[in-house]
Amino acid sequence: MNNEKKETSIDAEIEIAEIEEPSTTEDNELSEVERLKAEVASWEDKFLRTHASFENSKRLLAKDKATAVAYANESFASDILSVIDSLDSALNMINVDESENNEFMKKMKEGLTLVDEQLHKVLEKHHIKPVECDKGYDPNVHQAIMQVESDKHNSGDIVQILQKGYTIKDRVLRPAMVSTAK
Repeated sequence: MNNEKKETSIDAEIEIAEIEEPSTTEDNELSEVERLKAEVASWEDKFLRTHASFENSKRLLAKDKATAVAYANESFASDILSVIDSLDSALNMINVDESENNEFMKKMKEGLTLVDEQLHKVLEKHHIKPVECDKGYDPNVHQAIMQVESDKHNSGDIVQILQKGYTIKDRVLRPAMVSTAK
């Protein structure tokens, strides 16, 4: 009997050992599977972040390209403003009275007026518009060059336009230079 107990206890120990070994192997396999799942999740997260970053970069580049195309003629428009100023100045210099019989001056002023109108139509076609100065002083589109005393205007109102300002789409191409009332 004593031998049977020994065999039984040895058999039991062997069975216990056999039961424990697969369990350890299963734990190792489970931990390996969990580790691999975590690694897959990490790579998936990195992929998603990289993809999102790429899509953001693509969107920003498209926006920058659209802005560059929209404002490509900004420097040309800025250069043409001096020509417009000269033409406006020439128109203002020609004073023709209706009573005078100077047909040449009348035709000259009429021709310059037509050129001025055509030039402004072309500018408007390309989204270049004069800054409005009737609504009051706006520091975003007006530049106050000087302040003058005026009984007819409230403090801060535009008294005189010294140089026209222009915008291109939603940007200020050149602010209007004005004098304001004190």
